Amino acid sequence: MPRPGPARAPRGHDSQKKRVYMRKRVCRFCQDQNLAIDYKDPKLLKHFITERAKIMPRRMTGTCANHQRKVKVAIMMARHIAFLPFTTLSK
Repeated sequence: MPRPGPARAPRGHDSQKKRVYMRKRVCRFCQDQNLAIDYKDPKLLKHFITERAKIMPRRMTGTCANHQRKVKVAIMMARHIAFLPFTTLSK
């Protein structure tokens, strides 16, 4: 005997949901060969950290694996030199 559970919507209504189209993100460093990843450029590196100063993942930034590793190293170096914060003050 099946146990009673929460009411579920009929299966036929899945096709009526609106699809959200997400454009494929492209690595900005692969597109523009002149754009360099440099730890002395905090203005560029701020695009790759959140407002809580965490490094954003590749799926959000769209960078390729090779450039994401270089961005990570540059952010860590900029943090040690105090160009970028380690964390934000939250009180």
